[in-house]
Amino acid sequence: MVLLRYVLPGAVVLGGLIVMSLGGESELEGGAAIVSAGLAIFFINWLFRAGVAGESERDREDQAREYFDRHGRWPD
Repeated sequence: MVLLRYVLPGAVVLGGLIVMSLGGESELEGGAAIVSAGLAIFFINWLFRAGVAGESERDREDQAREYFDRHGRWPD
């Protein structure tokens, strides 16, 4: 997972920076697009992890509500 979360976006960004350093205006624009793609990969991964974390919080809340229904008090 580390490969997908950090290495892949880092490699894409690094590739974009290398393309940007090659010279003219078209390389600069193309490299910027590649860097943007690398950042998009990173942030999509981050958004997915944030969504999954929200699911676990909802699961804990549901478990607490079930406990409350059974015992009549909120769990500590």
